[in-house]
Amino acid sequence: EVQLVESGGGLVQAGGSLTLSCAASGFTFDDDYALGWFRQAPGKEREGVSCISSSDGSTYYADSVKGRFTISRSNAKNTGYLQMNSLKPEDTAVYYCAALYYCSGPVHSWGQGTQVTVSS
Repeated sequence: EVQLVESGGGLVQAGGSLTLSCAASGFTFDDDYALGWFRQAPGKEREGVSCISSSDGSTYYADSVKGRFTISRSNAKNTGYLQMNSLKPEDTAVYYCAALYYCSGPVHSWGQGTQVTVSS
């Protein structure tokens, strides 16, 4: 059974940093699935934030987070990360990690989500 568990969300002031983690079980990120991070703000649709491919580790970012967020993974820990710097109030959302068949492809499994709140 594929499971994804996020952690690391919280409340931070604008300009601050947070690192989200996504612990995976039932599969491996480097062999089986790409790791994606998505977010959903109140009243808005879920949007893709970043992705790292399983094949060659290529990374992709939404324009709104490029230069501020960094996606990575630890194959040894089978855990993905999203380092978020220079946070802005508009980054406030529930963040979800996901296992995708490939970046920009369909999602195989979702995590439960973790709340990130950035105060101004």
